[in-house]
Amino acid sequence: MEEDGEGIDLVTSYMSEDYNMGFKSDDEFLRDTIVTFMLAGRDTVSSSERRRLFDIEEIKKLVYLHGALCESLRLYPPIHSEFKSPLRQDILPSGRRVNPKTKIVFSLYAIGRMSSVWGDDCFEFKPERWITDRGGMKHEPSYKFFSFNAGPRTCLGKDVAFTQMKAVVAAIIYNYQVQVVDEHTVTPSQSVILHMKHGMKVKLTKRWA
Repeated sequence: MEEDGEGIDLVTSYMSEDYNMGFKSDDEFLRDTIVTFMLAGRDTVSSSERRRLFDIEEIKKLVYLHGALCESLRLYPPIHSEFKSPLRQDILPSGRRVNPKTKIVFSLYAIGRMSSVWGDDCFEFKPERWITDRGGMKHEPSYKFFSFNAGPRTCLGKDVAFTQMKAVVAAIIYNYQVQVVDEHTVTPSQSVILHMKHGMKVKLTKRWA
C-alpha cells in the first residue's frame, strides 16, 4: 500500500516494479495482460437470474454446488486449450529439449478426461470428487485442475468467478424448476471460448407463487 492509503493495481505494479521473474514487462506484455483481464471477466464467466438471493456467508457453505461447478469446469473448461513457451532452454519430463521458440500446445478439455489424471471414472460427472471425507471442499493442485491456469499466470478472478457462479446458480435452483427442452442438441461451439453452439434451452417454472 502507498502512504496515502491508495492501493496499487497489478498492471501498475508490472510497470513500476522489477520482479526478476525472467520476463520483460514491456508494452507487449502489458497489452496482453490488460486484454486477458478484459476477456477473462466477460467471456469465461458468461459461459456459465433471481427471487431469493443468497449472501456471501451462505454461498460459502454450498459445498456440493462448489463441487458441481468444479466438475463442470473440469469436463468443459471455458478455455479448452492453451500453449506455453519456455523462457529459456529446458528439458521436458520426456527428455526432449525445448527452447524459447518452442510452442507447447495442450488441451485442458482432454486433460479433464484422462484416467491417468482423474481416475477410471474421469468421464463421470461426480461433484463428490471435490468433497473431503469431512464434508469440506477438496483442493486439487492447479497443474491438475487447470481451468484457472497455474503459477504466476493463475487467474486473479478465480474466487470472484466462483462467488458469482454460485450466487447465480443458487438463486435459479432455489426459485425455479429447470427442465431441459426435449430433443435440444447440447454441443460445444468451435471457438476460443467453449460456449454452447445452440445455447441451453430450458423450461423454467416458478417454485413459489
